[in-house]
Amino acid sequence: MNLNSYMFFMNFANKTKLEIILSLRDKPLSVTEIAEKINEEQSKISHNLKKLATCHILEVKKEGKKRVYSLNKETVAPMLNIVEKHVKKNCMLCGKK
Repeated sequence: MNLNSYMFFMNFANKTKLEIILSLRDKPLSVTEIAEKINEEQSKISHNLKKLATCHILEVKKEGKKRVYSLNKETVAPMLNIVEKHVKKNCMLCGKK
């Protein structure tokens, strides 16, 4: 695995970034909506959104003065569906002791 792949997956290992990614599964949201949904400071969300957008994990669309974020529908959304399917089938006991 090369460095870019490593950096891509590090985004999913970061708790805040993962919460942002998962918050966008249902619909696109603004930074304010994401901050409210995951109960985090807006400045922290904005900082992480920039990194996620740089890796093209998220797509950014400007609507007037605000930016609306959504998951990359081509790669990230399908990957999350595959992960969810894998977890349901194989990892039901992973978190249990």
